[in-house]
Amino acid sequence: MAVDKNKLDEEACSLRFYKIILSWDYLRLLKESDRKNHKKDKGDDDTTTGLKKAKNSYKDVEDYIATFEPLLFEEVKAQIVQGKKDDEEDTQWMKAVTVGCSEIDGFHFPMISSSDAESISQNDLLLLSNKEFGEGKRLPTAYAFALVEDRRPDKIRLRMYLSGEVKQLSTEETEACPRLLNMRPLVTENAKLLHVLKICSLSTIAREYVALRSVSSLPFKDLILSAAESNHTTEDHAWKISRPLKDFLESNHNKSQLDAINAGLSRKTFVLIQGPPGTGKTQTILGLLSAILHATPARVHSNRGNLSVVKRGPELSMADKYNHWGKASPWLAGINPLDQEMPIDGDDGFFPTSGNELKPEVVNSSRKYRVRVLVCAPSNSALDEIVLRILNTGIRDENDRAYSPKIVRIGLKAHHSVQAVSMDYLVEQRLSGMDSQTGDRQKQGGPLKDKDSIRGSILDEAVIVFSTLSFSASPVFSKLNRGFDVVIIDEAAQAVEPSTLVPLSNGCKQVFLVGDPVQLPATVISPIAGNFGYCISLFERLQRGGYPVQMLKTQYRMHPEIRNFPSREFYKEALEDGPDVEEQTRRSWHEYRCFGPFCFFDIHEGKESQPSGSGSWQNVDEVEFVLAMYHKLVSRYPELKSSSRLAIISPYRHQVKLLRQKFRETFGVESDKVVDINTVDGFQGREKDVAIFSCVRASKDKGIGFVADFRRMNVGITRARSSVLVVGSASTLRRGDKHWQNLVDSAEQRNALYKVSKPYDEFFSQENLTLMEVEAMHDKPEAPPEDMDVEVPVDGPVVEADPVQPEENDWGDAGEDGGYDED
Repeated sequence: MAVDKNKLDEEACSLRFYKIILSWDYLRLLKESDRKNHKKDKGDDDTTTGLKKAKNSYKDVEDYIATFEPLLFEEVKAQIVQGKKDDEEDTQWMKAVTVGCSEIDGFHFPMISSSDAESISQNDLLLLSNKEFGEGKRLPTAYAFALVEDRRPDKIRLRMYLSGEVKQLSTEETEACPRLLNMRPLVTENAKLLHVLKICSLSTIAREYVALRSVSSLPFKDLILSAAESNHTTEDHAWKISRPLKDFLESNHNKSQLDAINAGLSRKTFVLIQGPPGTGKTQTILGLLSAILHATPARVHSNRGNLSVVKRGPELSMADKYNHWGKASPWLAGINPLDQEMPIDGDDGFFPTSGNELKPEVVNSSRKYRVRVLVCAPSNSALDEIVLRILNTGIRDENDRAYSPKIVRIGLKAHHSVQAVSMDYLVEQRLSGMDSQTGDRQKQGGPLKDKDSIRGSILDEAVIVFSTLSFSASPVFSKLNRGFDVVIIDEAAQAVEPSTLVPLSNGCKQVFLVGDPVQLPATVISPIAGNFGYCISLFERLQRGGYPVQMLKTQYRMHPEIRNFPSREFYKEALEDGPDVEEQTRRSWHEYRCFGPFCFFDIHEGKESQPSGSGSWQNVDEVEFVLAMYHKLVSRYPELKSSSRLAIISPYRHQVKLLRQKFRETFGVESDKVVDINTVDGFQGREKDVAIFSCVRASKDKGIGFVADFRRMNVGITRARSSVLVVGSASTLRRGDKHWQNLVDSAEQRNALYKVSKPYDEFFSQENLTLMEVEAMHDKPEAPPEDMDVEVPVDGPVVEADPVQPEENDWGDAGEDGGYDED
């Protein structure tokens, strides 16, 4: 009955969401956006009414929803306007005709037919109009939004709300308007011609809205509202693991990782794990999975001493015992018959594991406590990284044996490396095994029914289910016979709070939020919603509210000179180096100071520019210098001529575009073959031997845009294992932000700031490089090329820097790999 009530509540939330959005005036949204941008350009404050700033804690559910709901709708408006901008260069109006219409609960459901609507998908938001409109064209008299309810090969079923516009969220009262009234005959009468424009997808944000409105049904809503830890956890609630598994975890995890795992075994409702760059976040998640899947309540351990008195049958003779053992375990005297014949992929619950040697799990029949885990992440790439690690290494059982648990990856866009455990693949495998048995069932319209039942059985068999945050609200989860005991959310600090609530609505007893609030934030399109705190993740809000956080402190990625600055600037000097990190990250190019672990190149003559019609920035001078630096590096150290070892990073997509273009023109080869060039957002979670970071912003009086976001700085400078080479205008960056001022000052103090002038090639001349040789390179892992003349080093180059004052920053553009992960 509760399930039915929840379904009804979800449906009511969805209807409210669609009613509000489908009533909006598209042209008015565009005008409002232009007006706000104009005010922002003039420096005027936009006092938006009806919005509340997000807080650390809330007094009740009403306070919580009253804060987040208006911000979420601001984000919807921004996505609608952004969808128009994205398609501006290639606006494709489509023609369609109505072939039927029904009306239910105040909504119209027209059916349309179109020959050029291949790009339209379910949950897309469309604009319907009586005529095309755009630059220089007269405005239409009838237009309205429509949601794609159902997509068939020859027809599309839409949902529309034509009763009037919803002006106030609090009342949902509508005002009649002519454009909606004029649309009625166009959608209710057959064979009417319509002009259709695809705007954006509402799939993700609609699920977030339902999750937000359903927060009152969560068992731990009080914790979410108050951001405070409950005090009911006791030693009795704690779970324990076997000695062999405990020994394995202790020998393969450092102290801070073990602390995080033990916090999970304490059965606290929420466990927050902060994973700074290179601290083994994924390794910790794998250890968590091994622990929570094979733990038992502490009371079971404490009661084991009382289990000695049990009822037994008559004692058997040794001959009878051997006879029984032989029948029960024939492999004791030969080969296990189960090992002689491996099951077919997908048959009998066997999940293929991409060719690894791990065997499927054999569950000990005495293991009564079997938990099920849902693992989520905001993006497909972050999710598949964990799936791939499990496929490659497996997890450990209570006897410290590695095995492949039964897992399934649900959703779209699964990487080919994890295809073998994707839901679609497993369903097809089982269907192919059923082909010979389908017979009469096929005639009864069985294929779809078979797929549904197979999905349900795969879900029930899986011990770990993987899904993006958004897709965890997919209808496929309605086939679950029971919910999840544990939800683990990776990259939790990159998700807006309503997105984090989506997987929790499936029901669970314990939640792990794993992420790092001082790396990339959640992508929010609306600057208004962002300014009011909509971009703050649940992880960050709980942390701000004083909720305890388990921080991973030992890093294994970066040379200590790279680690030093972010540890001091962002982690209160808590980061420490793993064993032999300095030795493992020392490279032959460190023999020159300008290619050392952490350098700053001051392109003080550089100029920033903004391509016409773009919100993004570029810097031609920095591109020229970066190419000169790259050429010198790979000519002296050919091993760096690989996209797996060297990266060029910039916060701005137009700088990335220009770098790729100039790279092709200069070296005559596509950059992706020899170097990885991408935005900061595109590099989250990745690492290279060398990272060249182009800051772009360079002016005497302007700010530095979202380069001032310290989280992007942190991500950009921590991608490198051995050398991070920052290229920018020292005076502009010092003036624009205190963190950048500290970075430039740090480089100057370490004699690693180089002031560079044109021609840039001369900076990397042999004469200048000789002046920058390091005095000693002990135990170098790589010898210098034979043609290099090694001379007695002298002092490094003279460094200069101009002290300047901080200033207000303007808004930049999001990285090209940022944004919503549409499922």
